[in-house]
Amino acid sequence: MSVPVTVLDYGIGNQLNVLRALEHCGASVRVVDKAFAGVEDAPRLVLPGVGAFGDAMVELRARGLDDLVRRYAQTGRPFLGICVGMQVMLDAGEEMGEHQGLGLIAGRVLAVPATGSDGMPHRIPHIGWRPLEPASSWENTLLADVQPRERVYFVHSFSAEPQDPAARLAEVDYDGVRICAAVRRDNLYGCQFHPERSAETGLNVLRRFLQL
Repeated sequence: MSVPVTVLDYGIGNQLNVLRALEHCGASVRVVDKAFAGVEDAPRLVLPGVGAFGDAMVELRARGLDDLVRRYAQTGRPFLGICVGMQVMLDAGEEMGEHQGLGLIAGRVLAVPATGSDGMPHRIPHIGWRPLEPASSWENTLLADVQPRERVYFVHSFSAEPQDPAARLAEVDYDGVRICAAVRRDNLYGCQFHPERSAETGLNVLRRFLQL
C-alpha cells in the first residue's frame, strides 16, 4: 500500500527528482504550489529546494507556504526539508544579505568556510560524496537505516549552524571543517545532502521517512 506524501513546489529546485525517488520508495505523492485548506492535514510533508536562502523565502511567502509550514510543524506529523528546504527551517540565513527563515529550529545558515582546517583554500560550493558521521544518536530517527560513514551527495555553499547541538543529527568532514549534514527537532527533519541523488543510502533515508 502506498504512503501519502505532500511535496511543496515553490519554484525552487529539483522537485521532479524528489518526486521520482519518493514514488520509487512507495509514496503516493501530491504536489502543492500554494496554501489552501486541507494541506496542513497531510500525513507527511516535504520541502525540497535548490538555490539561495533569500529567494526560497520570497517564494514561500508569495505562495503563503511559509505560514503553512509553521502550522504543520506544530501538528507532530513528519516533516522533511531537503538542501535549501532544510536551511530555511532555521531562524535566519546570511546568503546575499540577512534573511529571515521559518524559525522552526533555532540557529543560522552561514557560508561554508573557504579554507580547510589547515588554512588551505578548498572548493566552494562544497560538491561531492561525503561519509556521514553521527552528531547525535540515529536510533529511531530518519537515519536509523544508515550506517556511519555511508556516503551521500552534497551541492551547497552555505550550511546550517543550529543553536542547540542536540539538533545536529549528522555531520561530514570537509578538510577538517565540520559541516552539519542533517538536523532534527521532534517531528522535524532536514537533510543538507540530497537523498534523491544519494543512491541506495539516500533511498533508505526516504524509506525511513515514509515509516515515521
